[in-house]
Amino acid sequence: MEDQKTLSILAHILGIFTGFIGPLIIFLVTREDQAVAKANAREALNFQITLALAAIVSSLLIIIVIGIVGLVAVGIGNVVFSILAAMAASRDQEYRYPVSLRLLK
Repeated sequence: MEDQKTLSILAHILGIFTGFIGPLIIFLVTREDQAVAKANAREALNFQITLALAAIVSSLLIIIVIGIVGLVAVGIGNVVFSILAAMAASRDQEYRYPVSLRLLK
């Protein structure tokens, strides 16, 4: 159980530094009997993919200046929501990111 908690926390925190790559690796290496860690990694992966899409759109909108605000919001949102999710995972609670596309079921 402690391994699952560690993997769950890592899935959320690695997203800050590696984007969707860290949660993807954890999602792929967790076994089927580690349902809690796999669910947290799936949630983190969905959120990081959503942020990557938002960053791409914001990058395109830099031409009309609003993209700069969007990129700053994406960065701040990534740090804040990932930390909140990691804290929930450390308390063995499920966390649903408020702004996330549910691409992986």
